[in-house]
Amino acid sequence: MSKRNSKNKKILVAVVVAVLVLALAAGAYWYFFLRKRPEEQTAPPASGASEELSIHFLELGNKYAGDCVYINIGNVDILIDGGSRESSAETIASYVDRYCTDGVLEYVIVTHADRDHIAAFAGNSTYRSLFERYDCQTIIDFPRTNSTTQVYGRYVAARDAEVAAGAVHYTALQCYRETDGAKRSYPLAEGVTMNFLYNYYYDHHASDENNYSVCMYIAQGGYNYLFTGDLEKEGEEFLTVYNDLPRCKLFKAGHHGSKTSSTDALLSVIRPEYVCVCCCAGSPEYTTNADNTFPTREALERIMTYTDKIYVTSQATDVDLKNKKWEVAPLNGTVVIRSDGSAFSVACSASSAPLPESEWFKTNRF
Repeated sequence: MSKRNSKNKKILVAVVVAVLVLALAAGAYWYFFLRKRPEEQTAPPASGASEELSIHFLELGNKYAGDCVYINIGNVDILIDGGSRESSAETIASYVDRYCTDGVLEYVIVTHADRDHIAAFAGNSTYRSLFERYDCQTIIDFPRTNSTTQVYGRYVAARDAEVAAGAVHYTALQCYRETDGAKRSYPLAEGVTMNFLYNYYYDHHASDENNYSVCMYIAQGGYNYLFTGDLEKEGEEFLTVYNDLPRCKLFKAGHHGSKTSSTDALLSVIRPEYVCVCCCAGSPEYTTNADNTFPTREALERIMTYTDKIYVTSQATDVDLKNKKWEVAPLNGTVVIRSDGSAFSVACSASSAPLPESEWFKTNRF
C-alpha cells in the first residue's frame, strides 16, 4: 500500500471516529438536558376538547332565594336571570365585571317573570338595571306571563329601552321555531352550542308562572348542561315528551330545589352527574315546614338516586320559624364549573364539599 493511501485511510478513520464522538455527545446532551421525563410529558388533548367553558352560580348578596348564572367561553358572555332583589344588581355586576371586561353581554336569558329572577334587570330608583350597566346584544326571554307586578312592569320598560338602544329581542318560542331571525341553536365556540328546547307552556296557558320558564342546554363535546328556570312537575313532564333530551353532566335544579320540580320524569332521562341549587337552604321565606324549605327533602331524595354531587349556594342561619326570621351565610357559596368538554372541575367560594357532606344536610335532611 502506498504512503498516500495509508495516510488517506488514517484520515478517514479519524473522521469517522470524530463523527461518532460528536453523535454520542449530542445524544448524551439530549438525554440528560433536553429529554422530558415521563412526569414532564404533556399528554395530547383528549378528543372532543374545546375552549374552556365556565358556569358560575352566584350568591346574590341577600338572604332570599333567587337565580343568577353567569357563563363565559372565550369572548362570549351569557347571563341567565337576575334575581333575587333589585339590590342584587350591585352584587351581580361586581362579580361579572371580573370576567366581562368589555361591558358586553352577548346573550341575556330571562327565564320567567317572577321577582327572584328579574329584579336586577328591572332595577329601581336606587339600583340601576343590569340592562343599563351592560351592552346586551341578544335578549331571549319568556313568551308568556300572567304577571302584573310593578317589578315586571319595570323589567319590560328596561328591556325595551335596551332594545331601542340596539339589542335584539327574541322569545324562546321564536328561537325554537326559528322565526324572525331567531335560532334554535347558537354557536358559542368551536364545538359548543346553546340549544333552546320546546316548553309546552311557551304557547299554552299555565296557572303557575314557573311553568313559563325558558329551557335550554349547552352542549360541549360529550357534556351537556341543562337549565330549566323554575319549571314545575307538569312542565318537566312535557319537556321530556316534546324534546329528545340528552344525558346531562350538569343540571341546575328546578325551582330552587322545590318538591314540585326536579321530578323523576325528568331526572330519569337526563341522569345528571352534578346538580347545582340556587337557594338559601333552610330559609323560611316561603314555608315554615322545615322539610319543605329549599332544597326540599323530596327533591333531594330524588336527585340522590342519581348523584350526591349536589352544590347549594347559601344557607339560612339563626332561623326563627315562628316569626319567619333568619340570617344568611354561604353554604358552598358561588359555585364555579369549568370544563373543556373533557376535563371537568368544581370550585366554590366557600366549602367545596358536596351538600350531603355538609353539617346543614346532616342536621336538617339526614
